[in-house]
Amino acid sequence: MQVRRTVVGLAVTIGAGAAVLSVAAFALSAKGPNATPLTAKITGTAETAQGTVPHAWLDLATYPDSLAGEHGASGGAHPDWVSYGPSTNLHVPAHALVTVTIRQYDSGGAVTNPYFAKAHGTVDGTVSIDGKTETQAAPDAMGHTFTIHAAPTNQDPLFVSVPLPAVADDAKTAPNSDYPAPHVVVFSFLTNGPGEYVWNCEYPCGDGYYAKFGGPMSTRGYMSGSLTVG
Repeated sequence: MQVRRTVVGLAVTIGAGAAVLSVAAFALSAKGPNATPLTAKITGTAETAQGTVPHAWLDLATYPDSLAGEHGASGGAHPDWVSYGPSTNLHVPAHALVTVTIRQYDSGGAVTNPYFAKAHGTVDGTVSIDGKTETQAAPDAMGHTFTIHAAPTNQDPLFVSVPLPAVADDAKTAPNSDYPAPHVVVFSFLTNGPGEYVWNCEYPCGDGYYAKFGGPMSTRGYMSGSLTVG
């Protein structure tokens, strides 16, 4: 199977070791499909730096097309656009530990900004990649990122970014699947008070200006979405 790649990105500036992110209108104003929210499942509690808190779980995937996400089996208006699934409208509890599992089925290449090859905002600053605890992925073999931004309001700040390594371009389709075997990425982060946030992929990798910074990257329901805390 030839893995399709039309991912696009968002302009980012990194200065003095900190991320100065230009959160454009990619998710703040774009209207995506009215996807059914994916609500984190709460299972028990966890001991954290914030004390004993609810432990919530989310399962996501990234695909080289939009045939397995929230657009239905036809892929919707852009079946060849890369996408997250099963929904890009995410709900998690406030004051909780959230553990996210992402199955990454897409190919990739060298990330534009090595900052996004590292884990940020996760518990202990780590991410599990295929069962191995890491602080970053290989910058020259990135597929996507999952990056949560706090909109510029008076709500609690929240910034989480994890790298999703690329599946090899020549990877064969897995048995009983339309996609290659995925990389499995697991990470946890703590939420504070209620808020409305946006998230997106920070790996621009399309061909040409508009492919890099428009298309699925700038459209909710594909490589960007919303995160509701509370």
